[in-house]
Amino acid sequence: MGHAMLDHDMPCPESIGLGISIPNRYTRRVADTKVGTRSETTGRAGSSSSEATDLRLWYRHVRDLTQQLCRTLATEDYVVQSMPDCSPAKWHLAHTTWFFETFVLSRAATSYVPLDPRYRYLVNSYYEAVGDRHPRPQRGLLSRPTVDDVYAYRSYVDQHVLDLVTEADEQEMASLAPIITLGIHHEQQHQELLLTDVKHLFAQNPLHPIYVTRTPPRQSKPSPMTWLTVEGDVHWIGHDGPRFAFDNEGPRHQEFIRDFQIASRPVTNGEFLEFINDGGYTRPDLWLSAGWSALQEQQWEAPMYWQRDGSAWWLMTLSGFREIDPSEPVCHVSYMEADAYARWRGARLPTEAEWEVAARGSEVNGNLLESGHLHPVAAPSSDAGRLQQMYGDGWEWTQSSYSPYPGYRPLPGALGEYNGKFMCNQYVLRGGSCATSTSHIRPTYRNFFPPDARWQFSSIRLARDVEL
Repeated sequence: MGHAMLDHDMPCPESIGLGISIPNRYTRRVADTKVGTRSETTGRAGSSSSEATDLRLWYRHVRDLTQQLCRTLATEDYVVQSMPDCSPAKWHLAHTTWFFETFVLSRAATSYVPLDPRYRYLVNSYYEAVGDRHPRPQRGLLSRPTVDDVYAYRSYVDQHVLDLVTEADEQEMASLAPIITLGIHHEQQHQELLLTDVKHLFAQNPLHPIYVTRTPPRQSKPSPMTWLTVEGDVHWIGHDGPRFAFDNEGPRHQEFIRDFQIASRPVTNGEFLEFINDGGYTRPDLWLSAGWSALQEQQWEAPMYWQRDGSAWWLMTLSGFREIDPSEPVCHVSYMEADAYARWRGARLPTEAEWEVAARGSEVNGNLLESGHLHPVAAPSSDAGRLQQMYGDGWEWTQSSYSPYPGYRPLPGALGEYNGKFMCNQYVLRGGSCATSTSHIRPTYRNFFPPDARWQFSSIRLARDVEL
């Protein structure tokens, strides 16, 4: 029995299955307004009745999409936390609502009265400037508020946000639009986390629950991997312009990049299986010291969700348990595994600057959330010899540590905690995954996770130096 309490359902042109749709005609218009960059977040955004209308529509669609992603969940599925890094679906629904309540309504709506003031503590994630919070590893112990309570909380906050936007004058919209836009992108991040956390939860269950039934497209032979050469030069790296970006994507700056080669597509399951069969998980010479320690402590023998059944390998997907397809991109690998595989292949991982330069000729489309696959798919043979799958399928590990760009300054106040304080002991991933919305990803987007993280849709694309 799933919940389908969608107060604002509206017809849209682009379906991704599950009754899910993305209103690209609205997101493009809102994204073209001057909101979301560091300078605009301090209030430079323009305003018009059209902008307010588009912002309301985009807000409603993204908020509805989060609830649509929960349609197949049973009530029990909302509550369980499968590990400290994951959060219950109920928590994601409440926390994204808390974001709008805390950073929009509590600041801009002077007459706003919280539905329950205790939620300020209960679903704060890591914002120290906002106040104390419930311990992250204990989120799965909260049977209350109930699922119905959380949906009521969402409805309450949504109505107040929409009323606020409707009643705002031009000056008020100039300050509201950037924060609401940030909140929308924050919610899109949690939509992906919700899916990966549900997948991790279901993978712990020997019944192998199915989140949604999908018949995967099968391809008997993957597109051949080729090496594409990128000429070295001094390149501009990072975001610049009026469209939305997180603060960690700037400032735009110059970097010198030597000639390099990048693989035409990600590494496949079949290619990674060769690494396993060659003893890749038993050879310390292939691994970084921290990676070898993680392998031994966590007993890695294959990517996360792989299980051996006799001579065959199977894996858990959001569509259930099935035999691996050798032609699909391998995913749910850590940085440590990606680095070891690259070393075994006599290659390396690209830097994030190399990845960004290589991606500039690629259109932002692919196997993203809108495709409805919710799992990586094989590269089409018809595109062999070209750069493929730069967006979607799986986030691609780079060899770059997550650190600030030259001249970076966090946003003032609590929102400055969004990205900057995590710039330590993490690595950058690029390109999005099969659970990332198209309107959320861009060439400069910097995702980041610890080097041993595996529960995200993380994959491998190789690079190598050009011999001088």
